[in-house]
Amino acid sequence: MSTNQKMNIIVTGASGNLGRAVVARLLADGHRVIATSFHGNKDVFTSGDLYESHRVDLADEKAASGFVDTVIQKHQTVDAALLLAGGYAGGTIKDTGSELIRKMIALNFETAYHVARPAFNQMIRQPTGGRIVLVGARPALQPRDGASNVAYGLSKSLVLRLAEILNAEGADHNVVTSVIIPSTIDTPDNRAAMPKADFTKWVRPEDIAATIAFILSQPAQMLREPVFKVYGDA
Repeated sequence: MSTNQKMNIIVTGASGNLGRAVVARLLADGHRVIATSFHGNKDVFTSGDLYESHRVDLADEKAASGFVDTVIQKHQTVDAALLLAGGYAGGTIKDTGSELIRKMIALNFETAYHVARPAFNQMIRQPTGGRIVLVGARPALQPRDGASNVAYGLSKSLVLRLAEILNAEGADHNVVTSVIIPSTIDTPDNRAAMPKADFTKWVRPEDIAATIAFILSQPAQMLREPVFKVYGDA
């Protein structure tokens, strides 16, 4: 996959704090962004040749698949899919029932899978392959960190497993799935929730966007099955 040319890039969760930073970076790099956002969220970017926005219910598999089909029909290729949509809920084993687990799986895993599957199926048909980026979480890697985030950690562990499966099947087709694992992201919501924290140790959305830009760059094309722990000092 050549990264010297303009890429057609799907970005889910584009209206979130991380999504906005990623979209801004991609547009600055000259790529075409096909974004999705939650219903009712205001779009902060202006539609044009390099940017278009879609309101898609990613929890609806048919709607998500139809969205990817629309992208393929219009742009012919899906060069990258950055699946940033998701959410968080805390809770220990004592506090976490199966309803919360199902909610987190729907929000963090299914919204990713519903786009990753049709995007991946398109990428393996393309001579150039493609790149998929998923967002994991440190609680999914380290059980001690996940003790107070049980449902969230479990849902993100499925995301990590999905990346392994996609990389196994995509290995012969130049389709590589990366996982970004951030620590606490420096957002207004997180600052409000943890006002006494040292914000300088957190990871800025712009730094994660820079990491994703690297994943899409030519120097990163030799990487396989990459996991990027973007922890900062947190």
